[in-house]
Formats: sequence, C-alpha cells, structure tokens
Amino acid sequence: MKRFYLLLAAVVVAGGVWLWWASREKGAAAPAAGASPVPAAASDGFTGYTLGSDSAPIEIVEYADYQCGHCGEFAVLQFPVIKQQLIATGRVRWRLRDFPLGFPWSRLSALAAQCAGEQGKFWPMADTLFLTQSEWGRQARDPSGAFRSLAVGVGVDRDKYDACMAGTRYAGRIEASHEEGVTRGVNGTPTFFVNGSPWPDTHNISSDRFRQVVDSVIAAKKKR
Repeated sequence: MKRFYLLLAAVVVAGGVWLWWASREKGAAAPAAGASPVPAAASDGFTGYTLGSDSAPIEIVEYADYQCGHCGEFAVLQFPVIKQQLIATGRVRWRLRDFPLGFPWSRLSALAAQCAGEQGKFWPMADTLFLTQSEWGRQARDPSGAFRSLAVGVGVDRDKYDACMAGTRYAGRIEASHEEGVTRGVNGTPTFFVNGSPWPDTHNISSDRFRQVVDSVIAAKKKR
C-alpha cells in the first residue's frame, strides 16, 4: 500500500510539471528545462526560408512553432492546398519565420529544421516535423533522437546534422526571428502577414480564405 501511494505521488508531481508548461504565457520566450540554452539574439541577416517565385505579386509571412497544435493542423490540412493553388501558380511567395512559444521542444524542433535547412532540406524537414507532431510533441523525454531520424529520413548527412545540433549553430537566428515577431506584434502561432499587413481574418485561416484574400489583394493592385 505504501508503494502505491509513492507511485501516486510521483504521477501527481509529473502531471503538475506538465500543466505548468502548458499554462505558460502564449508568447513566452524562455526555453524548457533540458532544452538547448538560448544565447543572446544574433541576426546573421537571414530572413526565413521561402517557397515560390521571387517575382510573385504577394508575399505571405508565417510565424510558426513546430510544437503548436494549430500550426500543425494548418500545415497538414491547409498548406498543401495553398502550395498547389497559390504558390505553384506564381501568385504567392511564402516565407516561414520561427516563433517558438513556451512548449518544451519549441526551440529544439526549430533548431532541427534549421540544421536540415543547412543541407537544403528545410521544407521536407518542416513538413515532416508538423506531420509527426502528435508523436514527438506530446512526449516528456527529449525528442532529439526522433528529430535525428526524421532528418536522416529526408536526406541529410547525419554527421553534419549532429554537428549542427550539438553546436546549437542557429539558436541565435531562431531567437532573432522570435524577437522580430514580437516587434511586429506577434503573440501566438500561426500568425500571418500579407505584403506586410496583418492577416485580416484571425478566425479563418482556411485555404479557401487565403485564396479569397490573395484574389482581393491582386485585384486591388490592378486598379492602381
């Protein structure tokens, strides 16, 4: 019986730790215990990975967190249609910026994507992180091994990836992106800007709504 109560106490403590993380302020910048330390923000001039033509009439900037459930839902359900209808057709250039929240693995997952990006595999890695979010995002243990497997799966060189992660090579870049978002008024994810203006409909981020907004902006540009 005594052993039972000891186990019960351990479960309660573990649950309390998880609830503390879940209840953190939405836009918190502090890293989780056990995550890579965050240095002072150091911008290397990087402004985010892009998809689409540089001559596209519209640029949409997304601030995202790979552990954010809403970001994962958008990436899996809406973004493939947006890529097909708006990006592949030359109407939109998409720019993804890191905005890590207070989840335990926000910055670590962002670092994994950046380290894959170093080898030209950013978008496959980003897609895979969102697609597998339900697997690694809910676990209490460090998902570094899972991220490594995902990175190798999209074609990165394992040794180069390991060196990038071990040296937290892009931690400063990620923090600079977060600070940029804060400056622009971002306080949650996903947050979007269309040609520099805030997304006009925060309650609707469906692919249909994106098409409507893009059509409206292009029509307004033609009238000028």
